[in-house]
Amino acid sequence: MTEACSPSELDSSLAELNKHSNGAWCIKDGKLHREFSFPDFVAAFAFMAKVALLAERANHHPEWFNVYNKVVVDLTTHDADGISSKDFDLAREMSE
Repeated sequence: MTEACSPSELDSSLAELNKHSNGAWCIKDGKLHREFSFPDFVAAFAFMAKVALLAERANHHPEWFNVYNKVVVDLTTHDADGISSKDFDLAREMSE
């Protein structure tokens, strides 16, 4: 079973993630959260398709929502009952 990050691990992992993501990730409602904007729907959908393959490979799936050129992502590890290293790994891949 995967363990949730401690508060200090959350702070340091979030700071490290945001060094390469322009500070776009935050903790919202107990989940790792980010909103992505793209030029249009096709670009947003292409992003989602690419991330879907990464998520399936990792067996770790995002909660997300798409409207036109925006994709809102929330990451949490349900079996850890919180944010885990799996969430930060997927967030890093999404940010690339």
